[in-house]
Order: sequence, then structure tokens, then C-alpha cells
Amino acid sequence: MFPCGSARRRPRQGPSGPALRFRPWLGFVIPLCCAGCLVGPDFSAPSAPVAEKWLEANNPSVDTRNQEYRDWWSVFRDPVLNRLIEIAYNQNLTLVSAGTRVLQARAELGVAIGEFYPQVQQGNGSVTYIRPSHADTTQFPVNVARNFWRDSLGLTVNWELDFWGRFRRAIESADAAYLASIANYDYVLASLLGDVATTYIGIRTLQTQIQIAEENIVKQKKALAIAEAKYHGGTATKLDVYQAQNVLGQTESTIPQLTIQLNQGFNALAVLLGMPPQPMDPLLRGSSGIPVPPKTVAVGIPADLVRRRPDIRAAELAAMAQSAQIGFAEANLYPAFSLTGTFGTSASNIGRGKLKRVFEGSGITFAFGPSFRWNILNYGQITNQVRVEDAALQTLLVDYQNAVLQAQQQVENGLTSFLQGREQVDYLRESVAAANAALGIALLQYNLGTRDFTTVLTAEQNLYTAQNDLAMAEGGVSAGLASVYRALGGGWQIRADDEFVPAATAEEMRHRTNWGELLPPPGTPQPPAPALPTPADVSPNPRPPEW
Repeated sequence: MFPCGSARRRPRQGPSGPALRFRPWLGFVIPLCCAGCLVGPDFSAPSAPVAEKWLEANNPSVDTRNQEYRDWWSVFRDPVLNRLIEIAYNQNLTLVSAGTRVLQARAELGVAIGEFYPQVQQGNGSVTYIRPSHADTTQFPVNVARNFWRDSLGLTVNWELDFWGRFRRAIESADAAYLASIANYDYVLASLLGDVATTYIGIRTLQTQIQIAEENIVKQKKALAIAEAKYHGGTATKLDVYQAQNVLGQTESTIPQLTIQLNQGFNALAVLLGMPPQPMDPLLRGSSGIPVPPKTVAVGIPADLVRRRPDIRAAELAAMAQSAQIGFAEANLYPAFSLTGTFGTSASNIGRGKLKRVFEGSGITFAFGPSFRWNILNYGQITNQVRVEDAALQTLLVDYQNAVLQAQQQVENGLTSFLQGREQVDYLRESVAAANAALGIALLQYNLGTRDFTTVLTAEQNLYTAQNDLAMAEGGVSAGLASVYRALGGGWQIRADDEFVPAATAEEMRHRTNWGELLPPPGTPQPPAPALPTPADVSPNPRPPEW
């Protein structure tokens, strides 16, 4: 049983330019070519395991109302982060690469559309000087003994009719692949924004840790000065001095290690911004400290996640493109019907002939007729190729389901980091306050001679550890919130109607190749792209050729 037609889908913007002139002609030939059926399965959206609600949905800090998450990073109210996001969107090279893949997929769709129409259109012409063979008189007209000239002009056309939907399935596959490239672009963009935010939070966290270490070094140097004074005054031993120097050296040694991590963070941020490693201080001016997250996090419901995440859409569209490949392969099991025609003229200067008669009616020759071919004895190759395509489809369907599961896992992990991290911060703040008070009392009692110096050293180490842990926990809370919003799939909406490649890249490509309407000059309307592509955006096919 061969399914005829195709599912009704929303049409994309109509053709323009040269294609308009061919519409009357196409209105006649397209119904002829589409008179057959579409073999292969019609794609249906795969089911996905989606939870009814998040595990932390009952937490008062979790907002389950639906959100767009377009500018989710603005919840930190950090102008530096906002500026870095804008620079990364405009300059990141990974994003530019994803944009060029969109253009590549769009051009490949044009190739697939062109395959639907006459596949061979060959014009030819020749002027030949011929010496007849006197030993073989069958090659040329009888009694032709002298050398002569022959010229000819001709046109050959071969059109394989899409009786089984082979070419229409190819268009459907290329269309879905093109939309998948847009969804992949959106996923690269959403991931980029999350990487910029987490890298920036990590930089601010390391800067805070370095500041804490420097402040504790000042305190520990004061304690060392007290120990040296008491030693020189004869009220303490050299042991106190050595112990103070040991604690001070350990704290000082953390700064180079933290600086290594900080410089690595600067370098990573520079690459995300599409620039070589360089001093980042000018870009980071305008705020300081770890970005402060809000008290609540908006997560919506898991079903919203499936509709919003670009990588989930890309996985679904990739499965749709592969589904059409099954029909493309299956069509080879059936006979291919073609229309073949030749038209031309020829003339020679044999006898009273003249070469210029090639342009006269008497020199016209033509032939026209149908033909078919059928790969009957393919030894199971075509059948097994269909099985190959079907297995590939099943793999992509499973990948889609796995992508849905992993997306939910990422959201749950981010929520746990954010919510539990806030509790950790509360406890560590109490710990820092207690450690700071303990150090003050230990120094006072040491000066009074009621406590030994070990108590002071222990209090110094406890304070530094508590403050450093607090800074890391605060950074972890902010990073956890950023990971939640990244997992929710927000941020890609900022592309709106922008081009997929920067103006400089587009100009370089236009200078090298004629991109026509696929890459119009600046200031002209851009080809519309779906806000977030879905299988419903696949256009009906066939369509007029794209010049």
C-alpha cells in the first residue's frame, strides 16, 4: 500500500525573482510529476518521557509559572554580565560557524528542490571536419569520397517523473535538515550564553577568594608580629614564631594557585567573546563581587521544557529528516519512469549541402518518448538499504527520547545546586561570624597570657577556611541558577530576525560566491526563519526551483 500525498503543513514564504516567471509552466508539470504516491512512512512526533512536575516544585523558592527566559541573565542585575553577553553574541566564532552551517543546509535544500525538475538539460553543438573511410563505406553516405564538414546544434532533456515520491522525500528530508540546523544554531547560542554566565561567575568567585586570602594574610602578619614581639620580650618561645610563619606561608601559597585559575578563566572568557587572550580588566569594570541571584527561580513545568529546548527540537527534526530517507531509499524498489526528448539541427557540405542550413527548418531533427528502468536483480541491496535507513531512524528516535530525559536531569541538577547551595551559604555565614569572633578572643587571651599561640593559629586557619568556603558556596549558588536557566533552554530568542552570520562574514561570502536571495545584501529583508523550528514548519513540496 502506497500512501498518497503528504501531511498538511504550514507553507513557508513563497518564491520570488526568476521563479515567478515559471509558475504557469509549473502549474502544468507539477501535477503530472506528483501523480504518483509517496512511499515510505509519514513522520509522526515521537513520544517522550516527561515528568508531570519538578521534584522541587513544592519549594516556596520555585516558581512553576510558564516563562520565556529570553534575558534570563538579567536576574543577576549585573551590567558587566549584560555587556559580556552582548559581545559574545556578536563575536563568538563557534556561533558564527553554526550560522554558516545554516546557510549550507539552506543551499542543500535548494539542491534537493532542483532535483525534482528535469535532471538532464544538455545543450550541445559541434563543427567537425570528416575524412570518410574508403575501406568502410557504412560509416557515411554512399559515394562520399571526399572530405567534408558537418555542424550540428542540439538539446537533450531527461526528466525522471517523481511517481513514487523519491524526490519529494528528498526535499522533505533536506527541509527538515535545514530546520534542524536552525535549532542547532539556537542550541549553540543558548549554550554560549550559559557558558559566558558561568565563566563570569567563576571569575568573580576566584577574585573574591583572592581578596579573602589577602585580607587573612594581613591578619596573620599581625599575629606573626605579636609572636615575634613576645619572643624578643622573653615571654614566648621561637616555636610560636615558626608556627605563625608556617600558617602565613600556607595562606600566601593559595594566591598563586587561585591566580592560575583566574587567568585561565580570563582566557576562557576571551575565547567565548571571540577575541584572543588579553587583559580583561577594562571589560570587567562596572561591578564587583559575585553576582547575587534572586530568592526565587522560575522553572515552569517539564512539558514547557520540551517545547522550548532547541536541542530537543533539533533531535526531533533530525529524526524527521531521516524518516524521509526511508521513502527515498524505498522508491528505488519500483520502476522509474522518465520522459526523454532531443531536439536539434544538423547540416553538411556534402554534394549541394551547405553548413548554414543548420539554421533552416529542413535541418531539424527531434525525438521524444517515455522510458523506464527497474532495478530488478539488486540482490537485496535496495531492501537492505531501506532497513539501514529505518535502523538509523530508530536510533534518532531513541536519541530524541534520551535528549528529553537529559534535559530534565540538567534542570533538576541545577535546582538542587541552587536550593541546597543557599542553605549551605546560610550555615557558612554563621560559621564565618563565629570564626571571626573566636579569632578576636584568641588574640586577646594570648596577649593576656591565658592561652597559648596554638589557639590563635587554629582560629586563623578556621576563619580563612570558613570565609573561603563561603565564597565558593556563594559562587556555586549563582552558577547553579545559571545552569538551571541554561538547562531550561532560554536565551536563544535574542536572535529574533537577525542574520545567522555577522555582516563581515556575509560580505566575505557574497564577495566570493553569488548567494542570491539566500544571503541578501545588508538593509534588505532577510529570509524569515521560524522562531523555534518544529516539524510543522516543513513546507509542502514540491516547490519552484530556487535560483
